[in-house]
Amino acid sequence: MTAPTAPAATETSQAHDGGTPPRAHAFSRQNLTATLLAGYLPLAAAVLVVFLPLLWMVLSSFKQPGEIVTLDLKVLPESLNLENYRVAMTTVPFGQFFLNSTVVTVVGSSIKVLLAILTAYALVFVRFPFKKLIFVLILVALMVPAQVSILPNYILVAGMGGKNTLWGIILPGLGTAFGTFLLRQHFLTLPASILEAAEIDGAGHWRRLWQVVAPVSLPSIATVALVTVVSEWNDYIWPLIITDKPESMTLPVGLTLLQNSEGNGAGWGIMMAGAVLVILPILVVFAMLQRYIVAGLTQGSVTG
Repeated sequence: MTAPTAPAATETSQAHDGGTPPRAHAFSRQNLTATLLAGYLPLAAAVLVVFLPLLWMVLSSFKQPGEIVTLDLKVLPESLNLENYRVAMTTVPFGQFFLNSTVVTVVGSSIKVLLAILTAYALVFVRFPFKKLIFVLILVALMVPAQVSILPNYILVAGMGGKNTLWGIILPGLGTAFGTFLLRQHFLTLPASILEAAEIDGAGHWRRLWQVVAPVSLPSIATVALVTVVSEWNDYIWPLIITDKPESMTLPVGLTLLQNSEGNGAGWGIMMAGAVLVILPILVVFAMLQRYIVAGLTQGSVTG
């Protein structure tokens, strides 16, 4: 009975005598120091960099002008006064801005996600000439800043009569290189057996896409959808250029109408209240569904 245990005892003694240092205790001073310096402190610094401006914006939205423009720093407002929010919503057609942003975000995001799914599926599962060249061109488009295409897009859309229209805001951004790239990389990790089984059952590309590929790729598709929704809702440069009438402005552009032309600081609280109203809807959606982004970005990262 003692013979089988001899090798284990020998291996244990060799592990201690062979120079391999024993692992430090989980709660040792060395591990705790490394965890604090390499983990919690950088994480806390990143959270503060992101969170403090948002917190300051929310607090300032309740402050009166004398509390913002002052030599004595006041972090907390004297009272939770909602007057700034009332002024922000009544000074400009806030309801029209909100409706325009909703239409642009829903329509633009839906088309962009659909095109990304179709393009990524074609790049992975459909055979056609110059497929690799097309993917390289998509990567090039991903690297080119969007500001480069503003002038050509403006000339094209304005020439088509799209100035001060919602479709003029939506049209130039329908292609998404990021969504196509992310979905393509995920589709490459799907096992070929499930698609071969669907093909044997007589399923064409359309059925394979929506009945096989899309259901198993839901986290990645949700990631593309959420990123697209956030970018569409917060887009500022292009809607600012293509619109100059309040009835066609989106929320980020309409927020500029709240600026105080006198420049005496009286409108800072109103501006902060308007900014809170702009980011609050998308912030709530992002916070509720952010787990899909984590799952989608990590899906397919481990293969084998």
